[in-house]
Amino acid sequence: MNHGFIKVAAASPHVSTADCFANVEKIGALMRRGAAEGVQVMVFPELSVTGYTCMDLFSSRTLITCAEEALKLLAARTKDVDMLVIVGVPLRVGDCLVNAAVVLQGGRVLGVVPKSYLPNYKEFQERRWFTPGVDIAEDVVYIGGEPYPMSCRLLFTAGEVGIGIEICEDLWAPVPPSSLLAMDGANLIFNLSASNELTGKHAYRRSLVAQQSGRCIAGYVYAMAGRGESTTDLVFAGGGIIAENGVIIKESGQFPTEEIVFAEIDIANLNHDRLVNLSFTHGNRLFPRSRPVRIPFLLPKRPNMRLTRRIEQMPFVPAGKNLSERCEEIFNILVAALMQRLMYINAASAVIGVSGGLDSTLALLATAMTFERMKKPGNDIIAITMPGFGTTGRTYNNAVRLAAALGVSLREIPIKEACMTHFRDIAHDPDNHNVVYENSQARERTQILMDVANQTNGIVIGTGDMSELALGWATFNGDHISMYGLNAGIPKTLVRHLVEWVARNRADEVTKDILLDIAATPISPELIPADESGNIIQKTEGIVGPYELHDFFLYHTLRFGASPERISYLAQLAFEGKYEKEEIERWLDVFIKRFFQQQYKRNCLPDGPKIGSVSLSPRGDWRMPSDALPTAWKLRREE
Repeated sequence: MNHGFIKVAAASPHVSTADCFANVEKIGALMRRGAAEGVQVMVFPELSVTGYTCMDLFSSRTLITCAEEALKLLAARTKDVDMLVIVGVPLRVGDCLVNAAVVLQGGRVLGVVPKSYLPNYKEFQERRWFTPGVDIAEDVVYIGGEPYPMSCRLLFTAGEVGIGIEICEDLWAPVPPSSLLAMDGANLIFNLSASNELTGKHAYRRSLVAQQSGRCIAGYVYAMAGRGESTTDLVFAGGGIIAENGVIIKESGQFPTEEIVFAEIDIANLNHDRLVNLSFTHGNRLFPRSRPVRIPFLLPKRPNMRLTRRIEQMPFVPAGKNLSERCEEIFNILVAALMQRLMYINAASAVIGVSGGLDSTLALLATAMTFERMKKPGNDIIAITMPGFGTTGRTYNNAVRLAAALGVSLREIPIKEACMTHFRDIAHDPDNHNVVYENSQARERTQILMDVANQTNGIVIGTGDMSELALGWATFNGDHISMYGLNAGIPKTLVRHLVEWVARNRADEVTKDILLDIAATPISPELIPADESGNIIQKTEGIVGPYELHDFFLYHTLRFGASPERISYLAQLAFEGKYEKEEIERWLDVFIKRFFQQQYKRNCLPDGPKIGSVSLSPRGDWRMPSDALPTAWKLRREE
């Protein structure tokens, strides 16, 4: 596999009903097209060798014999095609006829999977001709006089890839065969279908495919019969749907003109999710059954495979119209979490250090929404601005203006004098702008917040975000500490979007202008004095690297346990044209080093709500020793 990806395809040829040899010609041509595109596994629709709509012709020995001969011809003519191919064909098994999926590779038949559930209602009459696979006693089928394994539970395996097969109606059953196959180890499910079109049915079918891929933690490739099928009574649209773990990643749409749908399935991520989801394997105890029949195959190598699926630059930030809904949902989670904490401890106030930066702005906005929901007066929110040696006019003014716009109480408590006294106490030269100079300011601010919270029977709302926690970009026993870490589950790339969402959807014009200017301000702790013009010179991303890269690294590390090599590969695709490989790997080295070295800060984090699929809370999502070594995570660069 190429960094854990496997390229699959669903093909929907224009069939000639009951003309088997014409159909295998088209199937063979599409196989070669797929191989040229780098496909490793391809599936064709149900009964694609004959066409699905042959009706009582299935009772004809002539058609069944012709189908078998055409299948043998297809295998012979595609010996040079190395990909795994799944085609639909009717086959005789003793005195029965089965609706079967035949698996081919390199001119050989590897195995046969019969359809388990046969629809026999309304427009469907499959039991008129076929026998359900579960009712067949034989475990072999003869094709051209040669025996081949046959079972509803064949599992085709190649390394970390396990392929299971079901046919059309199987998916619509209460317990689809794919559910059992997935628990047996199938992480790729292929469905050969001939589902006809009815008003509203396409949307329902899409949801079935997506949901089953999610339940099975698998890739699901669905190929539908289409053009050329008889329209005597029914219409078939054709096309394909490819889903992965609950999400449709590629589809042809209804009544497509293109005959093949391609996509890459991320086997590495699927296997990771199965590894951490213990409920998945527990299902084997609920459904005791015999072992599946495993058939090995050779996964074709595609060393130069280029991913066609989009790799998102900002995986924490939903794309398009989903962003607004997600932002509103996140604020609802923050508000619900903070309401519960305030009511539980009977807090009279909420104390927040406001800097005019993104993180403190987000915490202040969420807190203001919480007090509004609780019908508490806004002036019980105490926003404290604490100008220090690096505070600029821009951030100070934004903090003051925002507090006024939101109607919260504002206190200004400068920290320069207190820090200078502290420097004298510990004999530190204030012209030495080292870590002592910086962290003293952060700890002085935290002490002020804690003491004011005690004065007002309040709670200190933490403002540090998940990206800062991942990098350890927080002062231990300084801004690292709070009484409730409201932003702890929100990465930096999402913080900006949340602030901008409020500006555009919940704010008046004055507040909107303030929020948009805050969003446009360079990210900085403002602990080092500004330049002669009053501009920020201490820019965080110039020190630790771009947050959009670090959030990308963080997501793939936490969500999927990805290796540094895989993360580098994905980042090069996602940020192509923006960052060169060398820059990506330089900042990836920084991320790995800091992520390991700074775990001790995360092991004593205050409480805070989980927002998305990943979190760094030491009480749930991320438990790691503070002194773990990153040796195995050292990036292995290509020579």
